[in-house]
Amino acid sequence: MDIMEFFNNLLKAFIPMFVAVDVIGVVPFFIGLTEDMTGERRSKLLKQSVLTATLITIAFMLVGKALFAYLRIEIYDFMIAGGAVIFIISTHDLISTQKTNIPDDTSAGVVPLATPLLAGPAVLATALITMKPFGVAATLISVILNFLIAGLAFHYSKFLIRLLGRNGARALSKIMALVLGAYGIMMIRSGIIEIISKYPNLIQ
Repeated sequence: MDIMEFFNNLLKAFIPMFVAVDVIGVVPFFIGLTEDMTGERRSKLLKQSVLTATLITIAFMLVGKALFAYLRIEIYDFMIAGGAVIFIISTHDLISTQKTNIPDDTSAGVVPLATPLLAGPAVLATALITMKPFGVAATLISVILNFLIAGLAFHYSKFLIRLLGRNGARALSKIMALVLGAYGIMMIRSGIIEIISKYPNLIQ
């Protein structure tokens, strides 16, 4: 694989991962959680959430295939199931109008900030599925880059909200949820195509 092909794969892995992480959608939660915190405590929570989310996703990438082999789950099974989960999550995000209450303590850096808000089902499904077509290295780098971007967005979160406005941030989050839903449908379609190509007699 030459360098241009690698960067092409990295870009293709990065985009769906960026959509799945949904930084803009998570930033308001981070602001609500940390608005009354000191700078030191806020920084500690930021590092804790980003590091935990990264480790969870990488661990899932490492053990996911072995777990699937043990359970006799094929990648196209996960593509369909993962796509369905992603679509349901995106639909919930699109129609939900309720504000999520987050406890004001340091454990919130792990739950719910790191997981499921950052390293949620959509991110885990995307990480596992993109490894096959784009490679482990490209997927791993895309995961790390996206969580670094999330860390930067958290660091400058108040500035981002002032720039976009709360309504603007909410609207952008809804657009990202719609894109994520379309990505989930694409995963389902790809899984079905994989099944048909492996078992062509199914459609006869």
